Amino acid sequence: MQGLLDGKVAVITGAGSGVGRAAALLFAEHGAKVVCADIDLANAEATVAMVGDAARAIRCDVADPASVDAAVALAVAAFGRLDVMYNNAGITILPVPGVGLRKLVDAPADEMRRVQEVNINGVVHGCQSAIRQFAAQGGGGAIVNTASVAGLIGYGGVVYGATKGAVTSLTRALAIEVADQNVRVNSVCPAGMLTHYSGMDPDSPHADRIRDGMGRAHPLGRSIDPRDTAAAALFLASDLASNITGVNLPVDGGLSAGRKTGA
Repeated sequence: MQGLLDGKVAVITGAGSGVGRAAALLFAEHGAKVVCADIDLANAEATVAMVGDAARAIRCDVADPASVDAAVALAVAAFGRLDVMYNNAGITILPVPGVGLRKLVDAPADEMRRVQEVNINGVVHGCQSAIRQFAAQGGGGAIVNTASVAGLIGYGGVVYGATKGAVTSLTRALAIEVADQNVRVNSVCPAGMLTHYSGMDPDSPHADRIRDGMGRAHPLGRSIDPRDTAAAALFLASDLASNITGVNLPVDGGLSAGRKTGA
């Protein structure tokens, strides 16, 4: 099925790599005009080069509300409106090389602050900016947030999980608040996924081994591909989900459902 976003305009944050890039390509494939927002402008421009004329690039630090407003303003200036806000940008506290996830007691205060500013405030800023633009257009619109399975179960580090738990809670509460404006708010909650944000290189010679390790944690037996998460976001942004709001949709190979028998 093609054309799920025909005639729609979307802003995607964190569009310079990973899920954001996959979403930009998929949304455009389904007919959307896309603003690719990323703190690394060169990466955003690289995504636009892959998409073509249906996309624009802008540098955007989601922790700065004015920066997010500028991305929405670009969508309106370039394409006339905003229909979908995909708050995808996110970061984590980098793991300890050769050890793994950093424990809470060892988490640097400045890193914790930045993770909170991006993962929580960044989503808030995106929602605020989108809701104001939706209202200016007369109502309607879709917001999709990238949360995480770490916002549903204990997984992926304490600070990161806490920020993603905030996103899942925000998604539910905001969905109720703006329902009378015909604005839908949902999130996607991916599990183990190899992307640059996590401090790992998807193109490294060790990528397959890391993916296999992630996959063993999932009942379906494979890691999550950024395109899996992008496809879920596409569904929630499209009219196929026109009566769905307040949902935190796991894209986790069954991880949040429970462990395999005998595991």
